[in-house]
Amino acid sequence: MSSLVSHFKEIFGHSSDVSAAAPGRVNLIGEHIDYSDGFVLPFAVKDRTYVSVRKREDRKIRVASVQRRNEIVTSSLDELKPGARGGWESYPLGVIWALGSAGGIDRGIDLLIDGQVPLGAGLSSSAALECSVAVALNQLFSLDNDLEGLARITQRAENEYVGVPCGIMDQSVSLMAHAGHALLLDCRDLSKRHIPFDVAASGLELLIIDTRVHHALIDGGYAERRSSCESVADKLGVETMRDVSIKELGASRRALTHTEFIRARHAVTEMDRVMQAVVALEDKDFTRLGHLLNESHRSLRDDYTVSCPELNAAVDAANRVGALGARMVGGGFGGSAIALINSDESKATIAAIEESYAFKKYRAPHFYTSLPSAGAEIILQPT
Repeated sequence: MSSLVSHFKEIFGHSSDVSAAAPGRVNLIGEHIDYSDGFVLPFAVKDRTYVSVRKREDRKIRVASVQRRNEIVTSSLDELKPGARGGWESYPLGVIWALGSAGGIDRGIDLLIDGQVPLGAGLSSSAALECSVAVALNQLFSLDNDLEGLARITQRAENEYVGVPCGIMDQSVSLMAHAGHALLLDCRDLSKRHIPFDVAASGLELLIIDTRVHHALIDGGYAERRSSCESVADKLGVETMRDVSIKELGASRRALTHTEFIRARHAVTEMDRVMQAVVALEDKDFTRLGHLLNESHRSLRDDYTVSCPELNAAVDAANRVGALGARMVGGGFGGSAIALINSDESKATIAAIEESYAFKKYRAPHFYTSLPSAGAEIILQPT
């Protein structure tokens, strides 16, 4: 943290007022259902994005990143508007716009980012960035938004400013997570329950496999799948997939296209798997949890078709050497997978995945492990 503060002074010529941090996340189960008002079960990882900010006397905005030392993006409060073209800076600018559109941000900002969540790995580096900025500015400008409010504001920034039609899961867990717990989140009303998640006590480990296949949700794949679920809801006369049972979906199959049906089938069955996973965690039935992870991956691979060969290879290799279960995580089309394994089999699992990748001539993957961590925090407050 001290290095970020010193970098801020080097880049902008003065000290920062507030510093904050927010984590990335792994979704244990409940993929692609947050925008259907479903239940999800993510947890925060230890990797975090850090930001330092300072108010300016004018309306200018300057944004820089430790990872891009020679680049300062300059804008102003008056220039911010949804749909403006940009790169990584669209995420912090979108949060400034979303917070400012409700009033309260009336002065310019200098903002420095240090992103320690791997990019494109399906660990929601974008939400970590958005939430760290939102928490810092909420404190700096005394805006008094609660965590639920900040989750909706950061989701709006990504939906309307950046142009990614994401749900609210990633922002919610980055803001609300508790250490040692997964977050059971109802994406309809943001009610939540913290579920103890301690695999280490049972001699297990959750291995995170970054395929290093970059995924970009701003393209049409994510939006097309969300649109399919919305089309099904419209045809069935319900608000979202949350309001449809598997029996009702089957009875309405003739009214749907094949693609609509399989997309909806994933949404409905995945919501059920989330609730089964909560019971499995409460009962410490990790064998059952592993089966649910496998079922989730098959559904994402075959019905939602958001997996890719590298993700499938990681999941298959982990299961071949004895994982309790494995699945892709995140939006898909690349990113990461997780495998629930016995702790003493970690090296063997990694070796099996590396061997599979080498045989298929895929780029070598990266591996992480993380205990469930705490959500966003203020690190340095104004004096």
